[in-house]
Amino acid sequence: VQLQASGGGLVQPGGSLRLSCAASGSTLDYYSIGWFRQAPGEGREGVACINSSDGNTDDGDSVRGRVTISRDNAKNMVYLQMNSLKPEDSAVYYCAGEQGRWCNFLADSHDYWGQGTQVTVSS
Repeated sequence: VQLQASGGGLVQPGGSLRLSCAASGSTLDYYSIGWFRQAPGEGREGVACINSSDGNTDDGDSVRGRVTISRDNAKNMVYLQMNSLKPEDSAVYYCAGEQGRWCNFLADSHDYWGQGTQVTVSS
C-alpha cells in the first residue's frame, strides 16, 4: 500500500486542521493506521491510531482530547482532526500503516509511510 498525507499548513494557536491520508495500491481494510509527528531535532511521536479490526482508536498523551482519528475504508482514507492547536504541535505529520488488527505507537512496526505534511502553529 502507498500512503500520502496532506492537509498541513500554517494555523494560528487555538485553530484547527484536518489532515488526510490517502491510500492506493491496496485496500485499507487490513491495515491499522497511525499518525506520527516529528519536530526538528526530536524523535517520532505517536499522535493517534486506529485499529483495522474494530475501528477503535487511541491518542497520544500530548494531544489527548484535542484530536480525532477516523477512517473511511470505502474511500481508502484516514483523517486526523486536530483542534485547539498549540505551537508545540508544529511538526511534520506522517501517516503510517501496518498489517495488524490492533494499532500502536511503535514507529518501527509500521512498514508503510506517507511522505509527511508540515503543520506549523504560529501567530
